[in-house]
Amino acid sequence: MKILIMGAGGVGAYYGARLQQAGEDVTLCARGANLLALKEHGLAVKSFKGDFHVKVRATGDPNEFAPYDLILFAVKSYDTEAAARQIKGCLAQDGILMTIQNGVENEAMLCRSFPRESVMGGNSRVGADMIAPGKLNHTAIGVIEFGELDGQITPRAQRLKELFERAGIYGELTSDLQTIRWYKLMGNNSTNSVSALTHTTLGQMLDDPEGYNLVRTLMLETLAVGRAEGAKVVDERADQQLDQIRKINAHAIKTSTLQDLEKGKPLEYDAISGAVVRAARRHNLQVPATETVYTLLKLLEATRKKGA
Repeated sequence: MKILIMGAGGVGAYYGARLQQAGEDVTLCARGANLLALKEHGLAVKSFKGDFHVKVRATGDPNEFAPYDLILFAVKSYDTEAAARQIKGCLAQDGILMTIQNGVENEAMLCRSFPRESVMGGNSRVGADMIAPGKLNHTAIGVIEFGELDGQITPRAQRLKELFERAGIYGELTSDLQTIRWYKLMGNNSTNSVSALTHTTLGQMLDDPEGYNLVRTLMLETLAVGRAEGAKVVDERADQQLDQIRKINAHAIKTSTLQDLEKGKPLEYDAISGAVVRAARRHNLQVPATETVYTLLKLLEATRKKGA
C-alpha cells in the first residue's frame, strides 16, 4: 500500500517507520530541520521495544509522490485546515484519509474538504517524541484504534486492520468511533492540560494526591460531556485508565502538549479542552475544572506569543 504520513512528528514518524518495516511504500511529510535530517540520515528510533534505524523517503510537498492509497493525517489540530489544503488531490481513487489527531472535531473539518466516504477516524495510542531532527524516542504503547465514521465494519477497514497487524500497530477496529474518540479526549483533556500547566510527567502528576484528583475530575467532566454528545462512555473508564497509567513507566512519559511547550511550539489546547468546553455549552453542562484549565492554557499561550 502506498502511504503518506502527513505530519511526521513523533507520532506520525513512529507509525510510518513501523509501516515501512512491514514492507509498505511510505512517504513522510515533514518540514524544517526534521525534513533535512530525515532525507540525509533517515529516522533513528530509540524504543522500549528495541532500537532501530530506517532509511525513509521524506518530502515537504505531499504532491511529490502522490497519489496515495492511505494518508495518515497526524498534524496538530490547529494545522488541520492548512494541511488539508496541501493534500488536495493526493488521494488515489478509493483512497483513505485517516485522522489520528487529538480532539473530536477534526473528522468534520476534513469532511468539508474531502468526500465523507474517504474519511476515517482513529486514535493514536503511543508515547513518542521527536527529541532531535530525525531522532525519535518511543516510550509507550504504539497502536492505532480506528473505524469508519458510520460505524460499519467494511472490507477496506478489515484490510487496514490486517495491515496494521503486520506492522505491529493494531489496537482496535471499532464500530463506535465516537465513543473511542471521547475516551481519548478524556485522557487528553486531563493529563495533557495538567502536564502543560505544571511541567510534570504522567507519573509526577499522579503521585501527588491533589494532582491525581484534578486529573480524575477533568476525566469525569469530559465523560459527562461525551455522553451528552451521544458517546457510550462510562465513568468507570477513568479509574481504569488511571490504574493503567500507574502500571507503566509513567515518570518517563511527557504528554504531547508538554513536549510542545518545552520546544516552544504552539499548544494544542483548543482542540482538546476547547472541544470539551464548546460541547458542554451546547448542552448547558457545567465543567468548571475544564473551563479553568482552558482559560489558563489560553492565557499561557497568549503570553508566550507576546514574548516570542
